[in-house]
Amino acid sequence: MSEDCDEERVLELLEDQYARAILTETSAEPMSAQTLSERCDASVTTIYRRLDRLTECDLVEEQIRPQPDGNHYKVFASRLESFAVTFEDGEMRSA
Repeated sequence: MSEDCDEERVLELLEDQYARAILTETSAEPMSAQTLSERCDASVTTIYRRLDRLTECDLVEEQIRPQPDGNHYKVFASRLESFAVTFEDGEMRSA
């Protein structure tokens, strides 16, 4: 998780159904925004907005897939394996 993202920001992201769907889908295999759009039943614009936020927090990473014809395209892979929160002594902390 990026130092720029605190627990509250990550929790806000995880509250979003599309962000959760992206993390779920990309935990199995890297996917393009177009494929994520189809799998998550969301517009490509919505997917890119969530990917931007998830990338800012280092929860997904962007990879380049070279193609035989010389063209390349981006795929995204989840970096989040788990996220835990503890409540202790009147404070919330990520574990």
